[in-house]
Amino acid sequence: MTAVDVGPIGSPDFEPDDAGARAGTPDFEPVAVAAHYDPPPAGIDPDQTKGWMKRLWPLVRAYRRTMLIGVVTGVVALAIQAAVPALGRSAVDAAIEGNRQALWIVFVLTAAFGIGRLVFGGVYRYQLFKLGWNVETDLRAIMYEHLTRLSFSYYDRTQSGEVISRANSDIRSLQLLLAFGPLVSMNVLMFVMALGFMVYVHPWLALVALAPLPGVYWFGLKFRNQVFPLSWVTQARMADLATIVDENVNGTRVVKSFAAEERQIALLGRSAQRIQWTNVEIANSRSRWNPLIESLPRLGTAMVVLYGGWLAIEGVVSIGTLLAFSAYVIMLQVPFRMAGFMLMQGQRASAAAQRIYEILDEVPEIVDSPTAVDIVDPRGQVDFEQVSFGYNPETPVLDEFTLHIEPGERVAIVGSTGSGKSTVARLLDRFYDADGGSVRVDGLDVRDVTLRSLRHTVGLVLDEPFLFSASVHNNIAYGRPDASRADVIAAAEAAQAHGFISELTHGYDSVVGERGYTLSGGQRQRIAIARTLLANPKVLVLDDATSAIDVTVEEAIHNALQELMANRTTIIIAHRLSTISLAERVVVLDQGRVANMGTHAELLATDPHYVEILARHSDDGSDDVSGNGGGPVTSWNGH
Repeated sequence: MTAVDVGPIGSPDFEPDDAGARAGTPDFEPVAVAAHYDPPPAGIDPDQTKGWMKRLWPLVRAYRRTMLIGVVTGVVALAIQAAVPALGRSAVDAAIEGNRQALWIVFVLTAAFGIGRLVFGGVYRYQLFKLGWNVETDLRAIMYEHLTRLSFSYYDRTQSGEVISRANSDIRSLQLLLAFGPLVSMNVLMFVMALGFMVYVHPWLALVALAPLPGVYWFGLKFRNQVFPLSWVTQARMADLATIVDENVNGTRVVKSFAAEERQIALLGRSAQRIQWTNVEIANSRSRWNPLIESLPRLGTAMVVLYGGWLAIEGVVSIGTLLAFSAYVIMLQVPFRMAGFMLMQGQRASAAAQRIYEILDEVPEIVDSPTAVDIVDPRGQVDFEQVSFGYNPETPVLDEFTLHIEPGERVAIVGSTGSGKSTVARLLDRFYDADGGSVRVDGLDVRDVTLRSLRHTVGLVLDEPFLFSASVHNNIAYGRPDASRADVIAAAEAAQAHGFISELTHGYDSVVGERGYTLSGGQRQRIAIARTLLANPKVLVLDDATSAIDVTVEEAIHNALQELMANRTTIIIAHRLSTISLAERVVVLDQGRVANMGTHAELLATDPHYVEILARHSDDGSDDVSGNGGGPVTSWNGH
């Protein structure tokens, strides 16, 4: 992905993540499949100084045809509706005068207007709701695309429930406003039409009908000032609730293992009560101000009946005019009856939009530089030169870490907990950028190569493998969706996973549960290894990748890996001696620095710290650091 700083956020002006390899370079792209959906036609205005609606406008404007049809048909429908009371006035006056021909004409016109209102009203409602749903769909796609580009540091400090809430309930708040907002705006147009007729017929009577409106405006302003901060708090607390639910669903095994169900229910209850409080406060505001906003125009109706009735008695206006006037007064009230709802929805949408923009305005830290190049025909050389890094700048994890790995070499990195072993893998795959020094692959700084080619070159198997709620085949083929079943089976066999997969009810078509929890930890790890092997990276990083696999299966995996690691640079992060035995060289980390390196036998004989690390993780004799059946740590005949 190329960092581009022009064009709306999420617009086609940005290079999409599935843009493929650049012209003139080999096809390194592991996911070479076509998108199954059209990208959003526009994005969000990146200018943070603009109001929320102005920033959303480029996306709304992309559906101007839908919006234009909706607005035009809506105006026609409202014009027809505004003309009906005038026809009623003519009908009443014709009936009083005994003019049958005029009465029939009014009847035909009223029926025609009714049919027209039905057709045009249906079209404009359909178009405007379609506009709202289209914008919601595109906004959700824009947000998800942006989330995929954000760096790991963002997710380190952001709760998953917060993201889920903003991608769902907040976007829905915008959709509701976009669907209903134009309808209310059209009711305002109907207000203008009705007012125009009233002023034309009798200006003073129209003024009497409008007398309560300044009070409506004042009460609406008070209502808005109270609801906006409450809406913001409500959205934030809903995100907190979503986080609790997400953690309890994903961590249900931990909750149950500690019999902490009641404690978590209490935590959820407290969070729900906090939302209840804000919702009750919003309800209190609505109950206080909405009745005033809706009822004041009715005082205008009473005053019209009184004053208009006196004018009719005096013969200044006809009975039909008085009835039409009363109908128009009711039309004047419609926008105000909806004003309370729209004020509340508008404030909720405003708060939701700002929360959404907080994500979209987040700038990815790890991006391709403008001059980034692809890694072409990788050899697998890896260099760490004076690398310093800390997730928290005040607490460094790596301190001037230096390591050179030749192409095809197998190196094990060993160290106590917190020494920086996994951090080495994360910097190599550029999940984070080093604070100092450089990380190089084939002599190229990882900051100067494209992320896609880097992550195709460097394959990482984590100690906590994540599986998707999909078939076993699709999980293994995640890096190569177009891989054949034969290729998937071959990768599974190399990872010693084919046996247990074949015993599943539907074999490779069996769907694993969320996060793969229907499988054991060792089975998940083997599928993760198969997934990485199928992608065929030139540099393979095994981050404690067989920690949950029993020794017998692990030995079979190692035998297969011995062949697969030929001509492939392999970095093994492990505590098990059986895994370390795959390496030709062992690097000992201590407090973020290389404390020692050499073969296992050399370190075993000369480095007490290395012996202590191995002994600490040799729990049951399965990892016999001595090579003599569980005796004292003295020697080992391997590398």
